[in-house]
Amino acid sequence: MATNHHAPHIVIIGNGVAGNQAAALIRRRDKECRITVISAGALLFYNRYELPDVFRGRHDWRDYLVHTPEYYDDNRITIRRKSLVSDINAANRTLHLEHREEVRYDQLLVATGGGGYLPEQLRDSLPHLHGFSTYRDAMAVHAALPKGGRLTLLGGDMIGLDLGRTLVETGYRVTVIPSERSFWPHEIDAEEQPRYLAALETMGFEVFAPASVEAVEAAGKGKRKGAKRVLLEGGKSLVADVVMPAYGIAPAVDFMSASGVDIERGLLVSSQLQTTRPEIWASGDVCQIWSETHNAYRFYYGWKNVKKMGEVAARNMMGDDTPFKSQVDESLIITKKGGIHSPFWEYQ
Repeated sequence: MATNHHAPHIVIIGNGVAGNQAAALIRRRDKECRITVISAGALLFYNRYELPDVFRGRHDWRDYLVHTPEYYDDNRITIRRKSLVSDINAANRTLHLEHREEVRYDQLLVATGGGGYLPEQLRDSLPHLHGFSTYRDAMAVHAALPKGGRLTLLGGDMIGLDLGRTLVETGYRVTVIPSERSFWPHEIDAEEQPRYLAALETMGFEVFAPASVEAVEAAGKGKRKGAKRVLLEGGKSLVADVVMPAYGIAPAVDFMSASGVDIERGLLVSSQLQTTRPEIWASGDVCQIWSETHNAYRFYYGWKNVKKMGEVAARNMMGDDTPFKSQVDESLIITKKGGIHSPFWEYQ
């Protein structure tokens, strides 16, 4: 079917759960509009929540794809891969890509999510740290971690602990160095934290005494030449095959700084997920949503919330007036077996 260049052009920045859920619903509601999804990554939409499965032998990237390539052709959804947005000109309804291309939109959905938060003192240690947000990251960790090897989580947020529990179950050793951001995005009082750390030990994690991490450096020689040393305050240190920061997520909003929309830590949106520009919407980890209950803007995390946001944003972009309401219980549970379970680990 030929493209109708006079039809409204809806652009979605972000190729994750929220962006793809929105694209699917928009196409069901409007058969004529043009839909373009702009993605910084090279792959089509895949489920990042399943990436720990690389340690269960699932190594082919095609096994993680949510849709076949034909799905996008059949639904006339254009995917622009390996494309980074440098800035937004909201007055002209255009966005600029880093390779100096300009894309015009009629409506824009920002669903860029976020990247791992890294404390300032660890910026210089970045070459010695591994992430786990992409398929390439996951395979790099798999290659760097020998069978039965040790991974050290700095901070211990729920994303890192999700990977950690898979590693423990498949024969690896996982050490957690706790911080005030342990169990993020759950908010655990300091006096309650020891109880949850003890639950991690019940699950097979090794929990180091809470300490400030000062730096990470190369440590290995011989067979462990890839190993890293974590330097702690007071002169203590420990060695691991892989060191991974797990301090939560920082919203990916830098490219929006000159757009004219209101930004705090994330993009500020109404309960309908609309920014302060009527043609720009946001969903997922990138946005802070106005909550009547809390009388404040707040973030909502987890696969179920992010998927729901994509759906709500799409409905409202199509003319509805649907508020976002989270149905996720944010309590961190200690199970009957003495371990922990988080609703942020649920993605079905």
